[in-house]
Amino acid sequence: MSSPEAVISALRDARRLSPAALANALGWLGSGSLPGWAVAAVAELAEAGAWDELEDRFYRGVAFGTGGMRGRTIGKVVAPSERGAAPEGAAPEHAAVGTACLNAFNILRATRGLHAHLAASGKRAPRLVVAHDVRHFSRAFAESVAAAWAALGGEALLFDGPRSTPQLSFTVRHLGADAGVVLTASHNPPHDNGFKCCLATGGQVMPPDDAAIVRQVEALGIADIAPLLGADRAAIRPVPPEAEAAYLDRLCAGVLFPDEILRHTPSVVFTNLHGTGDVMVVPALRRVGIEPILVEAQREHDGAFPTVKSPNPENPEAFALALAVAAERGADLVLATDPDADRLGAAVPLPGGGHRLLGGNEIAALLAEFRLSSLKDAGILPEEGSPAAAVVKSVVTTPLVDAICERHGVRCVGTLVGFKWIAGKAERWAARLAERAGPEAPALPLRRRAPLALRHSTLFLLGLEESHGYLADDAVRDKDANAAALLLTEFAARLRSRGRTLLDALDALHLRHGAHAEGLLNVTMEGAAGAAAIRRLLAAWRTSPPREVDGSAVVRVTDHAAGEVTDAEGERLGAEDFLLVDLADGRRVAVRPSGTEPKVKFYGFARRPVADADALPAARARARADVDALLAWMRADAARRAQAPSP
Repeated sequence: MSSPEAVISALRDARRLSPAALANALGWLGSGSLPGWAVAAVAELAEAGAWDELEDRFYRGVAFGTGGMRGRTIGKVVAPSERGAAPEGAAPEHAAVGTACLNAFNILRATRGLHAHLAASGKRAPRLVVAHDVRHFSRAFAESVAAAWAALGGEALLFDGPRSTPQLSFTVRHLGADAGVVLTASHNPPHDNGFKCCLATGGQVMPPDDAAIVRQVEALGIADIAPLLGADRAAIRPVPPEAEAAYLDRLCAGVLFPDEILRHTPSVVFTNLHGTGDVMVVPALRRVGIEPILVEAQREHDGAFPTVKSPNPENPEAFALALAVAAERGADLVLATDPDADRLGAAVPLPGGGHRLLGGNEIAALLAEFRLSSLKDAGILPEEGSPAAAVVKSVVTTPLVDAICERHGVRCVGTLVGFKWIAGKAERWAARLAERAGPEAPALPLRRRAPLALRHSTLFLLGLEESHGYLADDAVRDKDANAAALLLTEFAARLRSRGRTLLDALDALHLRHGAHAEGLLNVTMEGAAGAAAIRRLLAAWRTSPPREVDGSAVVRVTDHAAGEVTDAEGERLGAEDFLLVDLADGRRVAVRPSGTEPKVKFYGFARRPVADADALPAARARARADVDALLAWMRADAARRAQAPSP
């Protein structure tokens, strides 16, 4: 086995790595902290001439952002020492070595940085809850995090198997923990994994804690975590069964009319796409009287996600097996969750046969209509609504939700893109309720909490994000596909009791509020040249916005870069590289760079009035054509602006 010194010499002599990659590799190898198999893996890649692979692994450090970090756990080229005893075709024995990879070394940097932040905040023995999904290395990483936390002097609780991100959020709050970590890369490809953390609120870390944690993590090198690599797992405590039961109870308590489900039970096909969704969705559906039809070929927890190209319920391809089962069984509703069960996708049968997938904006509108109607029917929300009740949504989620809220007499509060902003609203309203009505008030059951919230604070009704993220209960501070699955199923049962379907409900919304259409265009610009092009494009929009878009005059450009834009409550939304453009014909486009990928996102919105039911199909077609034309114009404009010299 090669010594670190010999590998260092080989890398230097080869002169095949960039200065940054070489410096990072030498820093790790020269620390004396890498185990023998890791040193051997670097040597093997160099001996095989896999210089592109080594460059990808060491060209930078894995970025720790405000929500944590994601990266490859399996390299494009796997070194023999990484594969170990694992057979070809299976996941390697060890995660990929490299400063830019998601491995135990970087996981422990994040763990120690999070602990250091809490210690600096005065937490002497902070309590941490750790969860993980089904991905490669997720369990091993989770055990490493929990063991390291205990070794650092904290209390670590670990679930006994895969659990969803929303369940972690609930459990952190339920157990009064100081922080939570879930090992997941959500719906990323199988070769990825991630470290996502929250503090005591259960929501993604917010300013100023986010920047403070990032600083703590970035200050740590591999030598700082070497003592934690072999931390004793004996000190890890299990998450108590009562906390598991409490989350299931809370999910089922969100069903306001269980008798309606029992009398008009819809037939539901459910797939967890090999992920964690079955852990709670299946028992919750059974408890409320529905025996879900499971897609058995996708039931097994498997980080390779062998039956789908991508385990993302936003993608039609992910529904192929579920739709085949639904066609065979004549199901009323098809539901799918992503690997960590924070996103929900749905499909419904068409009158003439076949199925149609519902878009994220369509599900958001349906959930908003049902939630507000059912709360009124239950006597929880006044029939006329209340200005002290609110739905929270991202500003790129369909304006149909705004119209639904206005009709029901409640506020619709827009936030920046990212569910942490939605959860942040719920947290501030809960804190205000605790201050004015007593510390126990936010934890009361909905029927007792609602009148207090309406009197003393704001009643959180629903959180919505167009990318299939929904929050039906503020006992959780992240998007929750488990609860959203129950809510959509309950709506299907109510409609079934009236001889109607979810498509009928969507028709009714468009008849009342106009035919809404939305679209998303991703313009990818990779590498250093792409990053420069993205900067040019956004700078050009900011300094010389178009006077018209697709033949319609620009009437307003709202720029969020300075952080001066306020929401419906008068709160500043914060600074973000995001522009919102309103056109004279009522259309709208939003422009923002992706926070995680080398691309610019363009969101298009259009609405056409509908005279009557007969005119609905034509109105929808015109609205869709309006959006398509808008995004085609944006694509051409983006290409031109990306090539133009910087202003």
